[in-house]
Amino acid sequence: MFQTKPFAAPPRRRTPGDTDVIAPQSRPGRLWPLMGPAFVTAVAYVDPGNFATNITAGSTYGYLLVWVIVVSNVMAMLIQYLSAKAGVATGMSLPALCRAHLPRPVVRGLWAQAELVAIATDLAEVVGGALALKLLFDLPLLVGGTITAVVAFALLGLKRTTHRHFEFVITGLLGVILVGFVYDVAISGVDQMAVLDGTLPRFAGADSILIAAGMLGATVMPHAIYLHGGLTAERYRPRSEDERRSVMRSQRIDVVTAMTIAGFMNLSLLLVAAAALSGQGIDTIEGAHAGLGDSLGQASALLFAIGLLASGFASSSVGTLSGQIVMEGFLRRRIPVTLRRLVTLLPALAVIALGVDPTTALVGSQVVLSFGIPFALVPLIWFTRRSDVMGSLVNRRVTTVAGALVAAVIIALNVVLLAQLV
Repeated sequence: MFQTKPFAAPPRRRTPGDTDVIAPQSRPGRLWPLMGPAFVTAVAYVDPGNFATNITAGSTYGYLLVWVIVVSNVMAMLIQYLSAKAGVATGMSLPALCRAHLPRPVVRGLWAQAELVAIATDLAEVVGGALALKLLFDLPLLVGGTITAVVAFALLGLKRTTHRHFEFVITGLLGVILVGFVYDVAISGVDQMAVLDGTLPRFAGADSILIAAGMLGATVMPHAIYLHGGLTAERYRPRSEDERRSVMRSQRIDVVTAMTIAGFMNLSLLLVAAAALSGQGIDTIEGAHAGLGDSLGQASALLFAIGLLASGFASSSVGTLSGQIVMEGFLRRRIPVTLRRLVTLLPALAVIALGVDPTTALVGSQVVLSFGIPFALVPLIWFTRRSDVMGSLVNRRVTTVAGALVAAVIIALNVVLLAQLV
């Protein structure tokens, strides 16, 4: 195993799913086996929180906030690429890098906020799955939330055998979501000129800023930043400079492809809401489901609910996996997956049991996530610009500047959001 810093990365056990780079060839057939982590991470970009924020944005403001999704997706590509690169270059996740380089009080603070982010993430995913099961089978939300948690736990079991099985299932669930969105866009009568006009950055009052921050939190997600580097560090072990280049070539393709698909799905959801639900005052997922059935037909409403269910199942398992990486990296503690699941699951079930409006809980969770982004993004940019950490894969100056600008925009938007909330 290579080294790019003065200390050695913690030893890692080899599992059946680990993949070593065999050859540096760049032909597509050689790169395909190296792809996959970005598609797992992409689930975080189409989780139930995205459904809630994009529906609210589209039904309330029409095409006004199209630009937020476009800009957020471009940011996501850069951020996830940096996260993947850090994992390949160092063999460590971002939480592990923080523990290796930062003072212990700072590390503990970062871990505490990361756990709060994990709870907010699980809230969105469990509530989303519960809502989908209610829409499809009229199950009580608490029962649906429990079923979502159990299914997510079962999906995680696939990863114990091989990374590929888990990646294939998660990618398949993404495909289910994509099919429904494509159908809804095709029949909704989207106004193409209004879409183009929506790419012009602007707001329409304080409430639109709040929704934009929630959309940003639902798109550029902190746990996705932690997860991506952890997956690439675990899976890829380059032994030479040629192999590093080959891995990073595959990761660029992986990130751009997966984030483009995720961005299209987010945009599709907003466009459908703007075309079919605008002016109806719909700001709940249940209302959106009913509105789609009235406007576009029951097939559209059914595909929407199935997509929401697939999103809840996939994103909940990915969120738990991210929580494992956070705890192992910051604290060097590994706890059973069942216990890890309960840590973030119980608050989500408590919110459901207390009768909090599901869509309100989803949108609120995304706002919490938006506040967690800087605590993951700033360390990521700082580490990837350091040659003593990254070796030959250190950022170019233009990459660091672009990352810093992204961080500045996100932090500025969060400051405005905080002022509005106060």
